[in-house]
Amino acid sequence: MQLAIYCLVYPILWIISKLPWRLFYMLSTGIYILIYHIIRYRRKTVTENLILAFPNKEQKEIQRIQKASYKHMCDMFLEMIRSLSISEKEIIKRFHITNMEDLVTLENKNKSIIVMMGHYNSYEWTNSIDLISKFRCVGIYKPIKNKYFDRLVHRIRGRFNSRLIPSAKVFREMTMDQRKENHELSLYGLISDQSPKLNNATFWTDFMGIKVPAFVGGEVLSKRLGLSIFYLHVEKVKRGYYEATLVPISEEPKKEDEYYITTKFTQLLEEQIRNKPENYLWTHKRWKHRDAEPPKGAIIK
Repeated sequence: MQLAIYCLVYPILWIISKLPWRLFYMLSTGIYILIYHIIRYRRKTVTENLILAFPNKEQKEIQRIQKASYKHMCDMFLEMIRSLSISEKEIIKRFHITNMEDLVTLENKNKSIIVMMGHYNSYEWTNSIDLISKFRCVGIYKPIKNKYFDRLVHRIRGRFNSRLIPSAKVFREMTMDQRKENHELSLYGLISDQSPKLNNATFWTDFMGIKVPAFVGGEVLSKRLGLSIFYLHVEKVKRGYYEATLVPISEEPKKEDEYYITTKFTQLLEEQIRNKPENYLWTHKRWKHRDAEPPKGAIIK
């Protein structure tokens, strides 16, 4: 059954990935109309999240942000599909790194780095960094149950020599990487605004004014391995075009106070969200544990 579904869907995805850009985004607009107005995918969740995050905004503004966020989400989904066939020249043009000189400086240090990201603007095209630097992008991901689509994700996100590590193996594989005598220069990308399971919620902090458990994997890894850690600040210039800047969080993470890195990441992401909330993925249940009792021993700031 899994193979049958894959065989039916894959040709459609491939055709979509080859569409001229104008038709490509016309399709995205059509999908937005279907998802938002007809299927009403997670409309209740998005509304609740926006009201929680922006309690002082009027209903009209909440609706504007909601509609714009769905349009952006559809663009993001299709842009991931576009990665099946996008050329090296095209992806470099559309995902521009603004501080290349800083990236070169990091290369010359001959040491891998960790980059924390949120579900904000484009994170799917981050692997274009492979094409313009000595760093090999390494994405941390959660495997898909359908093994054929899981291979497809590997193919899409593994374009341009990028590598994927399953989230369950990230500590082991990153540690092994750094212990190799001649280990390759890696840029480990972590989506860090997920909501951790309650039994793993060791640190709680304010996110958009709401006390929630925070994902601390980036901080733990950077401290354990002594790797400099950055925030990827991505701005949407226009439809299909992004500018990304590596913002330093800590060059010496082992010297930082506990949870400084996690708190700093949260603040940087929140600043972007407040500036342009329509570019955040509001469909995931980031605040689902807001009323939960923190586990014994959890740090609350």
